Amino acid sequence: MVRIRISTIAVAFTSALVMLAGTTATASAAPAESSADKVAPVTWTPCNPDPTKPDPLIYDCAVYPVPLDYAKPDGEKVGIAMMRRRAGDPSKRIGSLFLNPGGPGGSGYLWATTTRFEPRVMQSFDLVGFDPRGVARSNPLKCFTSNEEANAVFDRMTGVPVTPTEISGTLAATKDYTDACGRNAGELIKHMSTMNVVRDLDRMRQAVGDAKLTYAGFSYGTLIGATYANMYPSKVRALIIDGNVDPQLRLANGLEYDRERANGFELALDAFLSRCHAAGAPRCAFAEGDTRAKFDAIRDHLRTDPVTLPDGSTVTLSTFTSQVANALYAQSRQAPLARSLQALDQAINAQPALAAKSAQAVEPNEASALAVLAPNALREALPETPYTSDDSYYGVNCQDKPYPSNPKLFPLIARAWELGAPTFGRYQAFDGPACSTWPAPARQMERFTGPWNKRTANPIMVIGNLYDPATQYKFAQNMQRELNNAVLVSVDVVEHCAIGRSKALSALVTSYLVDQIAPKPGQLLKPDADAFPMPA
Repeated sequence: MVRIRISTIAVAFTSALVMLAGTTATASAAPAESSADKVAPVTWTPCNPDPTKPDPLIYDCAVYPVPLDYAKPDGEKVGIAMMRRRAGDPSKRIGSLFLNPGGPGGSGYLWATTTRFEPRVMQSFDLVGFDPRGVARSNPLKCFTSNEEANAVFDRMTGVPVTPTEISGTLAATKDYTDACGRNAGELIKHMSTMNVVRDLDRMRQAVGDAKLTYAGFSYGTLIGATYANMYPSKVRALIIDGNVDPQLRLANGLEYDRERANGFELALDAFLSRCHAAGAPRCAFAEGDTRAKFDAIRDHLRTDPVTLPDGSTVTLSTFTSQVANALYAQSRQAPLARSLQALDQAINAQPALAAKSAQAVEPNEASALAVLAPNALREALPETPYTSDDSYYGVNCQDKPYPSNPKLFPLIARAWELGAPTFGRYQAFDGPACSTWPAPARQMERFTGPWNKRTANPIMVIGNLYDPATQYKFAQNMQRELNNAVLVSVDVVEHCAIGRSKALSALVTSYLVDQIAPKPGQLLKPDADAFPMPA
């Protein structure tokens, strides 16, 4: 099933595209901040996040009702699934720390079980994870009634379509997908914007009894955080945003935002290849020779000729691109990626004998990891349902991000973008066509597009990796500038998001969350681990 996107790009290659990308109506600003709405408290029930293990007796679960349509607050409700891990020391409890993993469409329910924070945070806060509206356990947005129906559409898509047949087939299947969404998704599809997620979050904040919000958002979750800070600036206690989007660009020009995403993946790939070469073999199995030239040769070969491996699996341009993108998200995947690249290079060049004498020799079967599509990140399928996924990713993006309304433009966009982003430009470009024909255009009153410069009492902590593939470092810099009161902490690593990867960063996070001491600006930290460690 070809459904992976960079989870999800022309400097305007024609003035027409610039005009088209800007034609979506801008939203009115958020309504004035108010505390007039009184909400019911959450009713918690003890639960076990992992029924296969003994119940630790520290977790509670709830489903909290929020308005489907905030213009009709007394109308139909959506249930938001929540889980909390109770603060370890009730005598030191400060409040709740709400968590969102990103996506859009990422399930945050089980993030209440995360271990990425230091003990003092765990002692001081209830950790609260939740599935946003339309995601996983929270009234999942479903475009299909069964997996069979979904596969009949998704199997006709190509992740990186190159030939006219692949392109036309992908565009046709994408239109069938959005048609299915129009038939099956119901009223919820009209109310999936980030602005509505933020309204839900503010209700949950009140429902757990917190006067102000303490929040950590990752990736797309940074947009939730930035939007909250500007819709409810007086309700912010402490807000961490890690792996940042550029909110102003994302909400103003989805096309240019996606082009910049493709560029971010290219920057991360360059850093991976240069660091691999610097580490050398055997630490990095792909290190010998010109790593950039070797990688480009593999990619260009796959553009016209898939590679069938000795085990019978086939590496295509789509599977290759999805796995490379997936590995750039985490340092722990990069040494294995290097081994897979080396094995594939050996297979293409038919040099097993020569390779066996090399310090970077790898087993041929290690290339098979590149023959399957990377799994959708952050999705938690509910196996008891006939359709085990949800369609919240596009449900949010197509309401937040303005796109051209003509899907036939995207092959031209792909051709332009891959000139500057040869590995990821075409891949990212074909993330957009679904929004061209999405059946629920953004409602002006449900899109928050700024201003982004409302001042919070305490500084917002912005974290950016120098080589974050999905949300490039420039986005974190822009986020810090766009917010009125924010401090940027940087980490020198090829990875998406940073909390939990550096003891130095963890200390800053703890001090910020517990003591409300903002980090000093301009800090550049190192991760604890190395992508290419010395052999044991």
